[in-house]
Amino acid sequence: MNLIIRKATIVDPKSPYHNQTVDVKITKGIIEEIGTSLLNIDNHQEFHHDDLHISQGWFDTSVSLGEPGFEDRESITNGLNVAAKSGFTGIALQPNSYPIIDNQSQVHFVKQKAANSVTDLFPIGALTKGCEGKDLAELYDMRNAGAVAFGDYNKSLSNANLMKIGLQYVQDFDSLVIAYSQDETIKGSGVANEGIVSTRLGLKGIPNLAEELIVARNLFLLEYTGGRLHIPTISTAKSVALIKDAKKKGLKVTCSVSVHNLALTDEKLEGFDTRYKVTPPLRSEDDRKALLAGILDNTIDCITSDHNPIDIENKKMEFDLAKNGTIGLESAFGALLTILPLEKVVEKLTFGKQILNIESHKIKEKSKASFSLFIVKDNWTFGKENILSKSKNSAFIGQPMKGKPIGIYNKGKLIVS
Repeated sequence: MNLIIRKATIVDPKSPYHNQTVDVKITKGIIEEIGTSLLNIDNHQEFHHDDLHISQGWFDTSVSLGEPGFEDRESITNGLNVAAKSGFTGIALQPNSYPIIDNQSQVHFVKQKAANSVTDLFPIGALTKGCEGKDLAELYDMRNAGAVAFGDYNKSLSNANLMKIGLQYVQDFDSLVIAYSQDETIKGSGVANEGIVSTRLGLKGIPNLAEELIVARNLFLLEYTGGRLHIPTISTAKSVALIKDAKKKGLKVTCSVSVHNLALTDEKLEGFDTRYKVTPPLRSEDDRKALLAGILDNTIDCITSDHNPIDIENKKMEFDLAKNGTIGLESAFGALLTILPLEKVVEKLTFGKQILNIESHKIKEKSKASFSLFIVKDNWTFGKENILSKSKNSAFIGQPMKGKPIGIYNKGKLIVS
């Protein structure tokens, strides 16, 4: 659709129009003109919204959708519509469906299902067959089919030699290993952060050490093999320090943190509400502050919603037995703006494209039009009525929000909530 977006404040430090309030004229998916009070002589549709801001399209590096196999949790079509209305022009899809995305036919399947959606879908292929940690999956074939990286979602690879081989192998076709980090023997049967709260509540604890041991091991392996490594959803102060030191050494390592680990702590577990049972667990306030500092000094490269829909049968049960995970697309931007400056939020919601070598588009004339639309002044509280996903397992119900996504323009189409 041809469109003129009226009086939008541009948030894009790479754009010559950064922090300016302008009109943006889009013709056939290309930004034709940017200026003030643009004439509409070609009968373009027009869009206006109070306090409207636009940025380069946000990208989420970790989204689970269920389909194929768990369509009751979420479908690809609805999940991508949720992402669009939550301000995301692109997502990286985790392979934790049934069957697992561990071969080229599964990559083709999810890409085909997403073909007509306005939000772009980029599949992550499983690093090992069936995400079982025993044998490498068909990495090269999946890469040729469109997989942008390889990792076993929320499963740490215990076999260090297999991780080493994986890091070496993907260098042949310039790809990326995603290495979730948690020592399962240290974690044991833990269900919450090991600390004062878990002790008081009688919940078995997961010490920070469980994460930090594997982060350190994987960084040693990366130093040995070379190549590129992404460590997702870190949660502890020591993990931030380890990655900071690795970057100083010149290692090609990136990392992410989830919105809920940035905004919430294990104090939320007081009511044994399973919406707060996530992987890695919500940590202490000291860890949360260290994660925020890691964002501000760019040790942490990007922020993910780590959107993981879980059906009610697997959430409404005893805390020890409930599945880990929270949805997060709908609440990501509003929650982040309560704790971080706007430009930093936009930076960390867009940097994932650089990690995965996905093309970015500056907001300038003659560039492809692909951006997120949002407001920044609104203060409100996230409620069940704001959930667009099939599953309702949000850790942010009742949380204060600032600002709100309006939608996206991508692939020549405008989607607004």
